[in-house]
Amino acid sequence: MKRKITLFFLIIICFILQTTCFQYVSLGGVVPNVLLIVTSCFGFMRGKKEGMYVGLFSGLLIDVFYGGGMLGLYALLYLVMGYLNGFFHRVFYPEDIKLPIVFVAVSDGVYCIISYVLLFLLRTKMEFFSYLKMIILPEIVYTVLLTLIIYRLILGINNLLEKDEKEKEAKFA
Repeated sequence: MKRKITLFFLIIICFILQTTCFQYVSLGGVVPNVLLIVTSCFGFMRGKKEGMYVGLFSGLLIDVFYGGGMLGLYALLYLVMGYLNGFFHRVFYPEDIKLPIVFVAVSDGVYCIISYVLLFLLRTKMEFFSYLKMIILPEIVYTVLLTLIIYRLILGINNLLEKDEKEKEAKFA
């Protein structure tokens, strides 16, 4: 229960940061995708199931507040990103930061391309390379740089929660 409450507040805090504070430090109109960082990190730290739950809740927050009438699109995108990152749970090593950076970069790239296809290409806006150069690549770079900071915080929170869960298991055993 403690894990669920902590995750709930972590997602809410990251949503608030992404939609308020990081709007003021945007570079060229590009804001890092903090919720995708959290979704990806918990996906490969804890597995497919938890990655899906974190992704679903993160996506629903974006859908409800910024979905533009398409409830469920971002929830599905984030859910899939959390699930796909969960496949790599077996190769997760807490001290290795290269793996989370690669996963976050790939996840953000896939997320941006799918968003482009669903939100722009279907409306016959065909400037993909312009969108790639002006939005997708800068967002990936900005998100990866922020991952260097946020990953350590998420890892610390996850380690504290796992330690607490092991202590409770030891009490009941």
